[in-house]
Amino acid sequence: MYIYNVTVNVADAVHNDWLKWMQETHIPDVMKTGCFIDNQLCKLLYVEDEGHTYSVQYKFLEMEDIERYQKEFAPALQAQHSEKFKNQYAAFRTLLQIMN
Repeated sequence: MYIYNVTVNVADAVHNDWLKWMQETHIPDVMKTGCFIDNQLCKLLYVEDEGHTYSVQYKFLEMEDIERYQKEFAPALQAQHSEKFKNQYAAFRTLLQIMN
């Protein structure tokens, strides 16, 4: 099993709107793709950066699932995020393999 992790630092000015949009719109839209089996939203604590930092984690079973997501769905979903919160966030993505 694997995790697609998206770490996002969000500016204070849009934090509440971003959090609501992620929980009510974006994460449900990502899950509707059928590429993931579970998700969780975690807030990083004691971060020295300005703003608020979150880890959005999506679990998937096979590498083919993330490849399909990245090819068929990610560009449009990431574009929506970029348009809505332009210049108000920084993000990076990682893939993790669950070892136990």
